Amino acid sequence: MSDDQRFFDFLRERIGLDVGSVGSAIIERAVRQRIVAEPGRTVDQYWQCLQQSPKEQQALIEAVIVPETWFFRYPESFATLARLAINRLAEIRHLRALRILSLPCSTGEEPYSIAMALLDAGLEPHQFKVDGLDVSPLSVERARGARYGRNSFRGADLAFRERYFSADEEGYRLDERVREQVRLQVGNLLDPALLVNEAPYDFVFCRNLLIYFDQPTQRLVFEVLKRLTHQDGVLFIGPAEGSLLGRLGMRSIGVPQSFAFSRQGAPDPQPLPTLMPTPLPVRQPARVAPPVTPPVVRPRPFMASVTPLAESKGSDAATLLANIATFANSGKSAEARAACEQYLRSHPPKAQVFYWLGLLSDMAGSALEAQGFYRKALYLEPQHAEALVHLAALLASQGDVAGARRLQERAARGGRTADSERKQ
Repeated sequence: MSDDQRFFDFLRERIGLDVGSVGSAIIERAVRQRIVAEPGRTVDQYWQCLQQSPKEQQALIEAVIVPETWFFRYPESFATLARLAINRLAEIRHLRALRILSLPCSTGEEPYSIAMALLDAGLEPHQFKVDGLDVSPLSVERARGARYGRNSFRGADLAFRERYFSADEEGYRLDERVREQVRLQVGNLLDPALLVNEAPYDFVFCRNLLIYFDQPTQRLVFEVLKRLTHQDGVLFIGPAEGSLLGRLGMRSIGVPQSFAFSRQGAPDPQPLPTLMPTPLPVRQPARVAPPVTPPVVRPRPFMASVTPLAESKGSDAATLLANIATFANSGKSAEARAACEQYLRSHPPKAQVFYWLGLLSDMAGSALEAQGFYRKALYLEPQHAEALVHLAALLASQGDVAGARRLQERAARGGRTADSERKQ
């Protein structure tokens, strides 16, 4: 299976996925799941089915997607949005409703967080509307259901849950006053005609997505995002995507931890390094129905996906590691950094701690410091998946094409090895 390039090429052509950035094991596992969904089917038989069936193409894409989201992820982004929204309404003299876009919206936590943040800021329902788009019809359907379990509520401040949700035996049901502010639909970010008849949006959220595409797809997606964002609007991205947007002609609005960018006063776009010497063309999504947008795939910035296996749950070390993840996931960078330093003062060095320090430095714009921390993490754990991916993205943004490619290849090899060991 690992030698069958057809499926990797299909996903790169179809949704622009850079296989090296996520590891081939995830894709191989998804393909196997789809093959065995029909007993007795061979790899070649599945490949033929994939070529002929839009439904199966969609099923494979959904098998690759691993949605991981929660309400008010990166809290400062929502606080910044609320302040900007009030100012924006004043600028347009309250003559129309604000337009906000969330894509990919996954199972709805982000667009609903946007609506709750604006309602909390005092905006009236008629003053804003939120659109949410995603690749997955299943995710969109779940978002429309607006029922969530405990995993969607993280961090220390959960007061919003009391204001906007009703608890029952199946979880938490979102109030209708929030749901009616959000319109959800399946959409395709790779489609240059996406929302072409819609007015541009005042604020666009597209986070933790661009770094997982090959270079041609990054450019294509960015042009679509730029068209969707009002000239005076703001684009919210993920922590590791700032350098990329800077090269593409955007500038940070200067609010720490908001990951917010605008075109106002931005320098001219710079050429991006090309990691793929002969990139495959991106096929037009009109060939496949229903339309899809690129997936949000692992690994995730600000996601403690590497668990502290070496520590017992009740130990001081385990508590510190959990605190680091909690602070970082809540956007509390200073507290997260202090917890990292406390851990290193009292316990042996650990790769995950240096990874967190690297990500926190990356967020703060300290690229050289971040690079050093990522390398320390890799010294302790050479196949640390998140450190490999983020260091590769950092090197690529600095123009070190060869270095970025080597790290992507290491990540891909590590994914295959881990998957092989799980099968034994």
